[in-house]
Amino acid sequence: GVNPRIVENYQGGPIVINEELDMVLDEEHFPTLAKHIGDDLIVTDGTTLLGADNKAGVAEIMSLVEYLHENPDTPHGPLSIGFTPDEEVGRGADLFDVEKFGAELAYTVDGGELGELEYENFNAASAVVKITGKVVHPGSAKNRMRNAALLACEFAALLPATEIPATTEGREGFFHLGSIEGDVATATLDYIIRDHDRERFEERKRIMEQAAALMNARYGCECVELSITDQYYNMKEQILPHMELVDLAREAMEDTGIEPLIIAVRGGTDGARLSYMGLPCPNLCAGCEYAHGPFEHCSVQALQKISNMLVALVQKFVKPAA
Repeated sequence: GVNPRIVENYQGGPIVINEELDMVLDEEHFPTLAKHIGDDLIVTDGTTLLGADNKAGVAEIMSLVEYLHENPDTPHGPLSIGFTPDEEVGRGADLFDVEKFGAELAYTVDGGELGELEYENFNAASAVVKITGKVVHPGSAKNRMRNAALLACEFAALLPATEIPATTEGREGFFHLGSIEGDVATATLDYIIRDHDRERFEERKRIMEQAAALMNARYGCECVELSITDQYYNMKEQILPHMELVDLAREAMEDTGIEPLIIAVRGGTDGARLSYMGLPCPNLCAGCEYAHGPFEHCSVQALQKISNMLVALVQKFVKPAA
């Protein structure tokens, strides 16, 4: 059902991706379009994703493989190449066998716009709040009913109102209420907790624990049950002893005409999981912009530049002759 099209030689201005749905790519809402004047842009038809996150990375890695196959004299050390499924739901590294993979160092190609180079990401946890109410007929509910749906709203109001995705940026963390459902009898809230700073990350978990304890104390029962599960951690802690990985990637970008853009990613990557599994793994740009939605797009020329950068990068890992 994916129906991409290519807008050749983009010269600025709005791109109508679906006239019937009145869906338009424009620089006001998508300012990075201005960087792609003269490029060929791959866009959606407005009804689905491209899936460029991470089809773009797969294409670039396979273009690297193709180049090395066709140019066998290109110097490089031993290469291990792998593709992980289910990265978008945080399970890409669950069954990854680092020892069998056989690499000492690695990169993921899972970043955004051209030039992105990332070795910092969120510390991440999921939190589930389950609330048990007490069902009593509304006509005789005074001092008896405990409405779980209302308690769910009350719990949400105990968390910092300005520390949510819609009001934060950069290295600012947040509590994100992903879903809420319930009735008088039961209610469930699903959260994710994110912060680049490890101490603040742990504090966020304590804030949620305190909110649950306060609710239980207020109502004199164990009606609020909180479970928190850590998902991944900031890979910076694991990359700092191997900063040559970042330096070499920056050099490869500069060698191929790409301006490096080192950022702290507001999300996660398999590289973070793999780094804590013993495989230091910064993240490289893939060239996809505004992923995970119908306004997703990427530049053909950016994909080509990233493939060229990967070719330059592997040549920086030539082992000296014995």
